Amino acid sequence: MPAVPSCILDPLREQFLALLPARQVAHPLGCHRPRIADAVVFDKLVQALVFGCGYERLADATCSATTLRRRRDEWAAAGVFDRRRTAVLDAYEAMIGLDLAEVCVDGCITKAPCGGQAAGKSPVDRGKQGVKRSQLAEGAGLPLTTVAAPANVPDQLLLAATVDRLKDWQPLPAEVAVHLDAGYDYTPCRTELADRGLGARIARRGLPAPIQAGRRWVIERTHSWLNDFGRVRRCTERRQVCVEAYLDLAAALVTVRALLRAAWYRYRWDTRPRSPRIR
Repeated sequence: MPAVPSCILDPLREQFLALLPARQVAHPLGCHRPRIADAVVFDKLVQALVFGCGYERLADATCSATTLRRRRDEWAAAGVFDRRRTAVLDAYEAMIGLDLAEVCVDGCITKAPCGGQAAGKSPVDRGKQGVKRSQLAEGAGLPLTTVAAPANVPDQLLLAATVDRLKDWQPLPAEVAVHLDAGYDYTPCRTELADRGLGARIARRGLPAPIQAGRRWVIERTHSWLNDFGRVRRCTERRQVCVEAYLDLAAALVTVRALLRAAWYRYRWDTRPRSPRIR
């Protein structure tokens, strides 16, 4: 049984393999053993993302743990994971349309028991190692950009780096409202948004602000979607590039699932699922 439904995994795998760069064999005699198929390795990496287990537990006769690590590093260095996430969002924009007039930004702290470059002492988990992801989502909750940082970095310090990645979605609407919680109610945050021509919708500190107020509930749902993946919820990767690669892969899976749900009501195709409820 696959880690995710075939209606999500099959198109994602096909497009991912199409983005892989051509492999250059420098050895004059070639390789002494057949190369493991990229499709097999990709399916294993999706399992590692969904289940959060170690590579040794996923290794079998078809693929070893060493091959998984080497291929992961090779693809992450080539930027394939980031291009895959962008390509999925471009497809959603073309078929459904992204709501960029109302965006949300918020931070989420998850566990990182192995430490690493993106880990720090978590202020909400007795100083244990944790990773904070500063997440930006569009109006429907699709994850647009993610910035990974140690858990002890304040949210407001990651705001500039997070909203700067909106430039990938030019041209933006004439007016873009950024919804933030009271943790961003500081003058530097308002200045950063004003300098970029973005409207600030920030909850005031010291005043009751239920989660239903404004559009902030959208980002909470995005965090819930991403925390469904074991590798994101409990990160065991130690290098920043690997953490970001799995975050990009998780965002691509979430976007494909949302695309299928939205397209179910608008389009018809041969492999259309029986129901829009796709897990």
